[in-house]
Amino acid sequence: MANLIYKRVSTDQQSTARQNLVLDEAGIEDPVVFEEDPGTSSRLHPLQRPKFRELLTYARPGDTVHISEMFRLVRGTGHILDVLDVLHRDQVALRIHDGAFSAMDLTARHPRTGELLSTVKFMVQTLAAAGELQRDLQRELTYDGLRAAEAKGSKGGRRPAVAADRTGAVRTAYLEGHSIAALARDHDVSRGAIRTAVADLLPNHTAIEEDAPAPALPVTLDMPGKIADYLRTTQLDPAERAALDQGTIVRRGQGYTLRVSAAPAVHRQLLDRCQALDGAQGVPAVPAQRKARREYENRVNALGTAEP
Repeated sequence: MANLIYKRVSTDQQSTARQNLVLDEAGIEDPVVFEEDPGTSSRLHPLQRPKFRELLTYARPGDTVHISEMFRLVRGTGHILDVLDVLHRDQVALRIHDGAFSAMDLTARHPRTGELLSTVKFMVQTLAAAGELQRDLQRELTYDGLRAAEAKGSKGGRRPAVAADRTGAVRTAYLEGHSIAALARDHDVSRGAIRTAVADLLPNHTAIEEDAPAPALPVTLDMPGKIADYLRTTQLDPAERAALDQGTIVRRGQGYTLRVSAAPAVHRQLLDRCQALDGAQGVPAVPAQRKARREYENRVNALGTAEP
């Protein structure tokens, strides 16, 4: 029986350090570590993440999967139940070392039916819903704070290395013939910081025309789950992949929809990727997939009447 550790690296270094500390203090013997690539979206279903799928392929009956806390692996109630069903099918145990789920036996099942005990299922759903609510509230508060800052004239992102009170002097010196390298040495910053301060003065800078059209604002559409499942197995460009990975799963009975926010052009590109679901090159179409594609097509086509 092997001990398998699953890690999902966060952009928050403090959070990642805490994850490593919890697992180190657990004293797991001879672990096999599966660490997800930092570029893998946390919104992606756990069963579709490359390293977790690799872990499931590696695992054998009797093995134990260790994670620091449940939300390193899953984001919502549906994800948790899906993972528990797969682990139960493969006879693999799950051990959570921190957080509310650490005190629960998530493997407890009815001796006759083999289904997850109703009390365990209730607690899993309740705790997962509470965690999901907390993350949604944090996201909403963050967005509200950013909008309030923008209304006051503040810009988001990293502060420029060249302070505002020195930018004028840097630009004047550049126009007088000082090199970027010399200005970087004089102000003790990188050459990239100087280039940022004088970006519009560089020879290859192209001014933005006042009459240039503004970029299209993102539009949120509900994409049927069958379409989302198909697109995840399709080669997409970076903008399409990002829109798909950042979508929010909304449960609909036995299925789900993916709430995708993207520019109208990206929605149309995603729709074009699904053309094969209508049947092509002698391959018969699956009625459910074809129906799902037409639903998404109707929603995307409706954008044409909503745009100015």
